[in-house]
Amino acid sequence: MTAPIRWGILGPGSIAHKFAIGLQAISEGELVAVGSRDQQRADAFADQYGAPNRHASYEALSADPDIDAVYVATPHPFHKDNSILCLETGKAVLCEKPFTINAAEAEAVVACARANGVFLMEAMWSRYLPIMVQVREWLDAGAIGEPLMVSADFGFRAGVNPDGRLFNLALGGGALLDIGIYVVSFAAMVLGSQPAQIAAAAHLGETGVDEQTGIVLRYSSGAIANLSCAIRASTSHEARIVGSEGTIVIDPSWWKGESATLKAGEREERIELPLAGNGYNYEAQEVARCLGEGLTESAVMSLDETVALMRILDEIRAQIGLKYPME
Repeated sequence: MTAPIRWGILGPGSIAHKFAIGLQAISEGELVAVGSRDQQRADAFADQYGAPNRHASYEALSADPDIDAVYVATPHPFHKDNSILCLETGKAVLCEKPFTINAAEAEAVVACARANGVFLMEAMWSRYLPIMVQVREWLDAGAIGEPLMVSADFGFRAGVNPDGRLFNLALGGGALLDIGIYVVSFAAMVLGSQPAQIAAAAHLGETGVDEQTGIVLRYSSGAIANLSCAIRASTSHEARIVGSEGTIVIDPSWWKGESATLKAGEREERIELPLAGNGYNYEAQEVARCLGEGLTESAVMSLDETVALMRILDEIRAQIGLKYPME
């Protein structure tokens, strides 16, 4: 067995807790260091999860010789600079989704990783769940024939807080970048990341962010994806793939799903794959696998696909009139 990947976490916010908990469920990785702009926050997080190294700056974390990889867990307007900081010191990077604010930033991060020959991956954690692996196996085997339609929604009702991350333009707020990336990424997993046509409509709320967005992607094959996301409306959290010969349904909440049903002719198969850990462990295991094999990116979530997804989000934002002040 190879030694576990020694992780550092950059930005001890709420999503960082989930990743730290995920690491506790695997043998392929361990939390060694935490970096914050506040020493007390770094100490508190490190104490909670048993990390020996704690830093009061991101620069100090990125220079820590005791870590192999960094999980970038800051709000997405800071992903570009934080990721490049770590890549330039030779640290592998797992960057939380959405990868960046826009495609231009994503291209800059990817270019930095490739120039330095360092591993980089978007932390689209649901892509690595066992049930998603099973869905891809069904699709690859042609179990439902040619995929024709994809539908997926992700929405919850949050209270409006103009200063909070979800509703603040300066923090890249809105439904699309926060959770719309899930539905767009799901469609890309099934149909690819190069739609021939993109159409979108949204409601921009009082703080200027999109509170609910509907998206239609049309592909050159004729396939259609119907997607939606919301931060002021609770939705059913359903995902369905309709093929020429059958259907796959991932049970709610599909983005953290543990079961799926395949129906094709007389065949009906339901598979239950409960999560080991909280689900964030699977992306950490994928990083460990890639690093163990000397890879600089994952074929499950390639860097070209990550950039392509940001281009889709850019086009959607252009259509709904959502622009961020840092752009």
